[in-house]
Amino acid sequence: MTATLLALTLAQVMVPPESGEVHLRNVRQLTFGGQNAEAYFSASGRLLIFQRTGTAEQCDQMYVMRTDGSGMRRVSDGRGRTTCGYYFDHDRRIFYSSTEAADSTCPPRPDYSKGYVWALYPYDMYTANPDGSGKRRLTANNVYTAEGTLSPDGKTIVFTSLKDGDLDIYTMNVDGSNVRRLTHTLGYDGGPYFSPDGKLVAYRAFHPQTAADSAEYLSLLGQRLVRPSRMDIWVMNADGSDQRMVISLPGPSFAPYFHPDGKRIIFASNFKHPEGLDFDLYLVNLDGTGLEQITTSHEFDAFPMFSPDGKQLVWISGRGRKVPHESNVFIADWVEHP
Repeated sequence: MTATLLALTLAQVMVPPESGEVHLRNVRQLTFGGQNAEAYFSASGRLLIFQRTGTAEQCDQMYVMRTDGSGMRRVSDGRGRTTCGYYFDHDRRIFYSSTEAADSTCPPRPDYSKGYVWALYPYDMYTANPDGSGKRRLTANNVYTAEGTLSPDGKTIVFTSLKDGDLDIYTMNVDGSNVRRLTHTLGYDGGPYFSPDGKLVAYRAFHPQTAADSAEYLSLLGQRLVRPSRMDIWVMNADGSDQRMVISLPGPSFAPYFHPDGKRIIFASNFKHPEGLDFDLYLVNLDGTGLEQITTSHEFDAFPMFSPDGKQLVWISGRGRKVPHESNVFIADWVEHP
């Protein structure tokens, strides 16, 4: 048995927090090798769903596991590229986005001769049983439709789509009905999450401020690309009203998620090194005050999510990586008052 397979069998490994990570206790690494991303809790808090490119895949596929790292298994069927998985229906179903309707093979990576860009693959959303069976297509937009998350009452999915020609945020019922567009400003509005009471949505946004910025954004959009060199954290009411910026920092800030108190947002930013991949997690009040650094690793730290009971934090990190671009799932007990 290889060392990697042995580590996977052992489920989790305790790792020391970095200096200054006072809010994190009992840090555990749950995956070992490959590129793992966007690990999100089930409503019970006992399961995680995440995307992974391991040795068996050419591009991201959807996986689930227990929060101790055991029971890891792939639940997507290997067709296309998948992203943004989430549990719903009291953990009896999952939804995620896949490019399989456009092509059963992995889509090509973006052309980095244009600089660092994200590809806007032709994702649509699907639902399935937690083991991947019973899959049904939820949307048929045939353009980027992803970044879906669930409202606290389990009735509404909020997501990002290119369906109307720009990257905007929408809501819909969990059966795909009653689609409503929440944002209309030119630019990338995405990564939405509901507040614990369901009244607010936090999201990331890049809105071009000059004619040149707008022209570049629209040119890239026409090529199904976006350049994430600058994004800010925003919040709005769940019906799309009262859209307001929370914080603007150099470089891209993304992956906002509400603190359990509903008064703060945890997010990822590289503002201290805006040209690199040294992202860390930060907490900030909804009015933009009280910025506090949570992680201090000199590697990539992003995609944070609190457990439903607020006692744990799960996130993705490159800390301890063995090869370039490796990223793994980490979980820690949350210490509110160190």
